[in-house]
Amino acid sequence: MIGHFDPKQHAKNAAHGKDLGTPFPPQALGTALVNLEIDGVTISVPEGTSVLRAAALADINIPKLCATDSLEPFGSCRLCAVQVEGRRGLPASCTTPVAEGMKVTTQNERLAKLRRNVMELYISDHPLDCLTCPANGDCELQDMAGSVGLREVRYGFEGENHLEAAKDESNPYFSFDPSKCIVCSRCVRACEEVQGTFALTIDGRGFDSKVSAGQDEAFMDSDCVSCGACVQACPTATLMENSVIDHGVPDRSVVTTCAYCGVGCSFEAQMKGDKLVRMVPYKGGDANHGHSCVKGRFAFGYATHPDRLTTPMIRESIDQPWREASWEEAIGFAASRLKAIQAEHGRESIGGITSSRCTNEETYLVQKLIRAAFGNNNTDTCARVCHSPTGYGLKTTLGESAGTQTFDSVMKADAIIVIGANPTDAHPVFGSLMRKRLRQGAKLIVADPRYIDLLKTPHLSEAQHLPLRPGTNVALINALGHVVVTEGLEDKAFVTKRCDTEAYQSWRDFIADPRHSPEASEMITGVPAEAVRQAARTYATAGNGAIYYGLGVTEHSQGSTMVMGIANLALATGNIGREGVGVNPLRGQNNVQGSCDMGSFPHELPGYQHVADPIARGRFEAAWGVTLDNEPGLRIPNMFDAAIEGSFKALYVQGEDIAQSDPNTQHVEAALRSLDCLIVQDIFLNETAKFAHVLLPGSSFLEKDGTFTNAERRINRVRKVMPAVAGKQDWEITQDLANALGYPMHYTHPSEIMDEIATLTPSFTGVSYAKLEEYGSLQWPCNDEHPQGMPTMHETTFPIGLGRFAITEYVATEERTNRRFPLLLTTGRILSQYNVGAQTRRTDNQQWHNEDVLELHPSDAELRGVHDGDWLGITSRSGQTVLRARLSERMQPGVVYTTFHHPGSGANVITTDNSDWATNCPEYKVTAVQVEKVSQPSAWQQRFSAFDQAQKKHLAKAQQEAP
Repeated sequence: MIGHFDPKQHAKNAAHGKDLGTPFPPQALGTALVNLEIDGVTISVPEGTSVLRAAALADINIPKLCATDSLEPFGSCRLCAVQVEGRRGLPASCTTPVAEGMKVTTQNERLAKLRRNVMELYISDHPLDCLTCPANGDCELQDMAGSVGLREVRYGFEGENHLEAAKDESNPYFSFDPSKCIVCSRCVRACEEVQGTFALTIDGRGFDSKVSAGQDEAFMDSDCVSCGACVQACPTATLMENSVIDHGVPDRSVVTTCAYCGVGCSFEAQMKGDKLVRMVPYKGGDANHGHSCVKGRFAFGYATHPDRLTTPMIRESIDQPWREASWEEAIGFAASRLKAIQAEHGRESIGGITSSRCTNEETYLVQKLIRAAFGNNNTDTCARVCHSPTGYGLKTTLGESAGTQTFDSVMKADAIIVIGANPTDAHPVFGSLMRKRLRQGAKLIVADPRYIDLLKTPHLSEAQHLPLRPGTNVALINALGHVVVTEGLEDKAFVTKRCDTEAYQSWRDFIADPRHSPEASEMITGVPAEAVRQAARTYATAGNGAIYYGLGVTEHSQGSTMVMGIANLALATGNIGREGVGVNPLRGQNNVQGSCDMGSFPHELPGYQHVADPIARGRFEAAWGVTLDNEPGLRIPNMFDAAIEGSFKALYVQGEDIAQSDPNTQHVEAALRSLDCLIVQDIFLNETAKFAHVLLPGSSFLEKDGTFTNAERRINRVRKVMPAVAGKQDWEITQDLANALGYPMHYTHPSEIMDEIATLTPSFTGVSYAKLEEYGSLQWPCNDEHPQGMPTMHETTFPIGLGRFAITEYVATEERTNRRFPLLLTTGRILSQYNVGAQTRRTDNQQWHNEDVLELHPSDAELRGVHDGDWLGITSRSGQTVLRARLSERMQPGVVYTTFHHPGSGANVITTDNSDWATNCPEYKVTAVQVEKVSQPSAWQQRFSAFDQAQKKHLAKAQQEAP
């Protein structure tokens, strides 16, 4: 039989770019196979498959225009009509399901005439400028005209037509040319079905029909989020990337993984010569299934931006100009500085910081360099300042430091709790998938001080918003647990079978105490008791309840406690161990999970193996040929304190901008100024690099091989698309530094580093590049027990045996409001920008968000005489900065909000150094502030501007004087 469906074959078809016309019907999984005959060929496919898809699986290509396998069948173009024996008419094959014994004819004279007539009508209102059209050679309309044998158009162009329609060029990344539109509705359907924004519509009827953005607005003025789904779906040049218009249709592609957020989308980097022309979401990507967001799809120009560092730089003091150096000189200079400092100040006087933006292999090498060549455990990562409470909390309760599900699991959820996360802005591709499930009927509960966009999902079934006060997460989760216990909503069978009953009984006694009731908690959280009760009932009784959380959970003084509280709630209701449920942290950066997995913390070796464990440590000592320190090293805050105190003298930073991203900026700057040697390895002169003595130009994700691990534990390949602009990939730079320090490293390819990781990290023992090529991606643990990985964790047991409930006492944050600081500031991200903005600020994404602003409720603004657009001085116990005011009812009175994407905004000048009790994760989300109208930048902003200009001049002078 030909065309028998299986997932691997589907993946291969996707990998080779074949469009099967209609999607595989999920409801067909596990159903009986249907046998039919198409053009005399016997086909066997699952029940529910369309005739169009069945034919494509057998390499029988039926012409189509409105159909594509990323969208539900529509049946408007009639080009895919077929003849079915025993049936009248010529049905559209895209909307006709297969049936047992069906006999289909896809080619005969009657069908050929119909298709030519259809194409003739399309072409009669379409410009015949194929030779100069940017889609020439990559146009489905052109292909179909040739496929059906169209040779003439009888209708001419004298009548009414759309050929003079004005082009919309408002979007910086793509244009909309309505003169080329065939009104196939694919763009409209993509916006609805894939993205879930509903920004496009068909306006008018009959011949007057046209695609319209919003209320007949320009794309930039509409609700369009520039995800690119419409561009990808368009079969003509109507919606076309400006990069393709400028450079031509690409001629080759490389599949790689996006280096923005923790979703880990797969892309085809499409090239023309050595020029990257466009990034197209890869249909075979297990995390994104051919979808994308504005950042991954379009914001790749930073990789070739003129600001890129291309030559190593060295200097004796940060007050001096830079001097360009060869790689050998710069590495030698750095190594000699590190050796001299250790000789004078001791082995513990230096350390390093790994990156959540670099690959697993690069991160592994940095922590290996620190432990084996530096001789200490002074290694830390930005992952600790965002998600370390996830590791601590989930390890304690479930036994593993990672999320439990795949992203696709959300499609089986009946109730979804989102706590302290904004998926449509920070994890937009997953946000679109979640919206799809919500439109299908899943219930939504959002616990957030702010009204997030997810609550505005079109056609949303049922939604509850719990607008809690910042810092009261634990009180809320305890109240939810109280309702579950006191109203008998636990899954007692699950608890008895899967959980430690003694720990459960202790937790049950604790949580049933009336002080945890919604009524008692209402005074703390500000959330009405009845709303909390309703949310608890919705989650506990829905069937499948899934929890997704973000930095609004972890970046608190009780971040670890809150993660344990979330796990308690999932355990008590039995929402662990199957699809559609689980505890799911949404990681902020592309390799936060991998950074943690690779041993970036001062107390843990790769695979979360404690440095004090003699057996684990012995394996690394044998492999690395050194004796390792058995005492945990310094965390980043400890490094800063020790630097200011004078005992910590040198720091190696790969791919992180701690001067902008860490809290209490003035404290961080004081620490960086105190160092005798700061080595920064990055692609731009970021805020941290301005304090450096050695600049080592890094490589972007397009210039390297390796792997990233996304928020669902999915290990994806990163493949080199172009040569590194500075000549070296990041792992090569780290290796050179190790060799210069006298510790030998001799890898020739990142695959060899992964092979070493696999021998030392239990959850990675089955991972190799060969296996990743075979399967596309793998979700750890991948080992002998789970050779193809583990999509859903804890199905039958927990790594610690039985699930452990934890006591989660609410302890109010030390950061309190008072008369001097009456408002609470919380922070977050926005769709168009990414993290510290070093990448996205060097792209046209600036057109959406070119400055950080302070959102405040109109009532708070009125009390202070503030109008929209006023400059506001924001003062906290740590410092002061100035931002423009934006009045917004998304905030509750008493709470203000800002982003941190622009360094000059100084958002972290005002955040404090309060942190999580267990992990030192900073409490970014709760800062007591006062705001007042001002007329000039803050003192810090003025110093920042002067220092920024001086350092840029130092760099420019070095580049001008270079031979």
